[in-house]
Amino acid sequence: MSSSVAPDPALRATPREWVGLAVLTLPLLVLALDVSVLFLAAPHLSADLDPSGTQLLWIMDVYGFMIAGFLITMGTLGDRVGRRRLLMIGAVAFAAASLAAAFASTPLMLIIARAVLGVAGATLMPSTLALISTMFPDPRQRGVAIAIWMTTFSAGTALGPIIGGALLTVFGWGSVFLLAVPVMLLLVVLAPAVLPEHRTPNPGRLDLTSVALSLATLLPIVYGLKEIPTHGPSWSSSATMVVGLLAGVVFIRRQRRLADPLVDVRLFGSRAFCAALALLLLGILAINGVNYLYPQYLQLVAGLAPLRAGLWMIPLALAAITGSLLTPFVARRLRPAFTIAGGALVSVLGFLLITQVTGTNGLGWLIAAGVVALLGLSPMGVLTTDMVVGSAPPDKAGSAAAMSETSGELGVGLGVAIMGTLATAIYRIQMWDSAPADIPPQAAEASRDTLNGALTVAEQLPQDQAATLLVSAREAFTAGLNTASGLSAVLLIALAVIAATLLRHIPPTGSTNTTEGGETADT
Repeated sequence: MSSSVAPDPALRATPREWVGLAVLTLPLLVLALDVSVLFLAAPHLSADLDPSGTQLLWIMDVYGFMIAGFLITMGTLGDRVGRRRLLMIGAVAFAAASLAAAFASTPLMLIIARAVLGVAGATLMPSTLALISTMFPDPRQRGVAIAIWMTTFSAGTALGPIIGGALLTVFGWGSVFLLAVPVMLLLVVLAPAVLPEHRTPNPGRLDLTSVALSLATLLPIVYGLKEIPTHGPSWSSSATMVVGLLAGVVFIRRQRRLADPLVDVRLFGSRAFCAALALLLLGILAINGVNYLYPQYLQLVAGLAPLRAGLWMIPLALAAITGSLLTPFVARRLRPAFTIAGGALVSVLGFLLITQVTGTNGLGWLIAAGVVALLGLSPMGVLTTDMVVGSAPPDKAGSAAAMSETSGELGVGLGVAIMGTLATAIYRIQMWDSAPADIPPQAAEASRDTLNGALTVAEQLPQDQAATLLVSAREAFTAGLNTASGLSAVLLIALAVIAATLLRHIPPTGSTNTTEGGETADT
């Protein structure tokens, strides 16, 4: 049985902590905007800097590589040198790199600036989450704070295309980077007044070999995952990921032997901690694979301009925000196992609805189905993140937050790789059967590769052939989206089963429960 426990007044946050939370949302908002606005700016900076195809890919991707690679290092570094200090250092570095990116005059300069932005971004994400765990020791308030923290990213992702579109209309592409500068400077000014400092009392020395091994693990894996949807599965991408996995084995073995490890492997002794990381990876894999295909459907199938496509994505962001903000209050009455599993089943319904979308009249249906999917999956993100930071000792909160973020980054990479590859395979299979037979062989080959290729080919064909080709190509792409959504539904059924099985011993937030073994479990 579970019983409600009155909140301990000594643990309750004061107004200063809530103001501090508002300050902590600033870097997260910038990170979210930085992800979404660059896709709008890509054509403008390409026209100005004239990068090669490879350089443009690095401009777009190096930011994510650096964030994923440095999260674990920066999370642990924050525990050692102080989370507020690292947050402020990261904010200054992010502002400086944003200035360098805004005024870059060559593709190489922009690539370097984007790489520095990624390293700086890796200091911001775990530091903010670890500080939340310090500022809100009361489980109920921490749940609300994490929900607000997560909704900031959703809001930033939704606002990115709108803000970016407005900036690009009036100013040059560099303006999308300058947006970060005043926000980061405001963070640096306000942080000492409203954010506490926290560090491990006796952290020991930082093992540089472990840092190198963590980078050798994550960078090849993330690189391989990003290569798959771009160029398809290949020996090079597979070999790259194998190298990363082997480095990961060496990294874990080294952590077990060190007195002061970069990652405390004892955290994995908590069933809630391990289950939360696994659920976070699985849930983000399921939703981000389809999120990767969503904007393509809106622009390439529905024919929307980037700004209009961004506006159509706002209902999805509002669904994620609503679900995240409601989760802490539902979690006070229902066990996390039931909240996450029930939400996942709602999300399954949304993905099954997406499988019914067509290439001709599916826009409204797609958005409605996406709202259901995101609304149902939101509790998973909030509660698993809360479990990860709540399961760790206060001195390890930064390291735990970094592992949570890393799990999410890997989920994004796996989702795009798996769902993107599956959707591409379905597209090519369907186009072999349905592409018009009377178009030139070279044009037919290009149209069977990607939907973008079909759109390019259609511009060079007579009107009747172009119309026939586009109908076939858009239906083939939609079939890929349908199939990927079906796979996401299957993954979320598995997620619901895992949550109901592995988290059933955890009581509602703020209550106690006697587990099967007779021990009292607290959230």
